[in-house]
Amino acid sequence: MNTLKNISLFIFAVITASTAFSQDNKANNIDNSNIALQGYSPVSYLDLGIAQKGVKEFKSEHDKVVYYFTNAEQKAKFDKNPGRYLPEYGGYCAFGVYAGAKFRPDPNKFIVKDGKYFLYLYNLELDAQQLWLAENNHNGLVKKANSNWEKLKKTHN
Repeated sequence: MNTLKNISLFIFAVITASTAFSQDNKANNIDNSNIALQGYSPVSYLDLGIAQKGVKEFKSEHDKVVYYFTNAEQKAKFDKNPGRYLPEYGGYCAFGVYAGAKFRPDPNKFIVKDGKYFLYLYNLELDAQQLWLAENNHNGLVKKANSNWEKLKKTHN
């Protein structure tokens, strides 16, 4: 079964390659300063379909998590409707959540679909975005990831 092979490969590669990609947080993939998305703008992902590093001059806090933006207009959009701009699975790797684990993604590896954005792990051993796309079953993967997330968002790694 292709999916099981991919999941096994994914978990093995990530765990053996480096534990640095996992975060010891619960529902949000944040750094020690509570900054989400490694400082990338959530508005850029969703509205522009690109990964752009935000700046500290334009930041907002939502539920004790800090988000950075590229300009005042992006910050205002987020402040008006933060729920619209939050990353799926708290900013953890979507394929990892699908496979039942939380991994820190590469902020440049993402997919925007159905008004949401999904982030993915990428390292020399593994491109989780390509595994996701290779399955050619976005809705099925999201359904399983959503189910897994209900448990994962309450746990530490």
